[in-house]
Amino acid sequence: MLTEKELKEYSDNARATYLPHISIDCVVFGFHEGMLKVLLLNIKNETGWYLPGGFVLKDEPIELSANRILKERTGLDDIFLQQFHVFGDPQRSKEHFEMYKDMLPRAENWFTDRFLTIGYYALVDFYDAIPQPDIFSADCVWRDLDDVPELRLDHALILKTALDTLRLQLNYQPIGYNLMPKEFTMPELQKLYETILDKKLDRRNFQRRMLGFGILKRSEKPRKGGAHKAPYLYSFDLENYKAALTEGFKGGW
Repeated sequence: MLTEKELKEYSDNARATYLPHISIDCVVFGFHEGMLKVLLLNIKNETGWYLPGGFVLKDEPIELSANRILKERTGLDDIFLQQFHVFGDPQRSKEHFEMYKDMLPRAENWFTDRFLTIGYYALVDFYDAIPQPDIFSADCVWRDLDDVPELRLDHALILKTALDTLRLQLNYQPIGYNLMPKEFTMPELQKLYETILDKKLDRRNFQRRMLGFGILKRSEKPRKGGAHKAPYLYSFDLENYKAALTEGFKGGW
């Protein structure tokens, strides 16, 4: 929780710099050791957790705002970002209103305004992303999707909606380029899909469908090591992958 002095300084700066009543909240997904991860912030002197977010500069396009906010939290420039929903419940900011309402006059208090928030989800390389807290955060960390702590405001709903949208995307767009290493095996890619969908997939059907999409290139040499037959390594055909993102493909899991 901010002190009265911090709140006054931040509110004055925010009203001069950002658009009123509009915020952006980002659900940042990573994939590591067979687990889907989500990036979370813990605010100083608070027990709850939040999704990374921020505000829109007065002369800034929304898409650039989302990219700027994600760069501040991950250090990454080239991020897959998808806008997925606008959250506008009049009571969504009630918690902040109750926390800060008595610290400044209403007209001067940025945190007691009603905010519509635009939800984006991002897919990033776990190893390339470097979680970075802001001046108000004690921590910015990866958490397993099945071990997410209690989230403040409506951020649990935002996370659930992002995950539902990501699962829906698997039916008509490819996923993996931003989450997998440069080279990977078919079982590793299948594990990613199973983790996102939270269900088992048939191995042969998965391989047949993935190869049928035309978005993978198989290496001439299999992965070395291991007691069993070495699996082949694959990488994404970036040109075909981008075309599939734009044009989509038919199917479902």
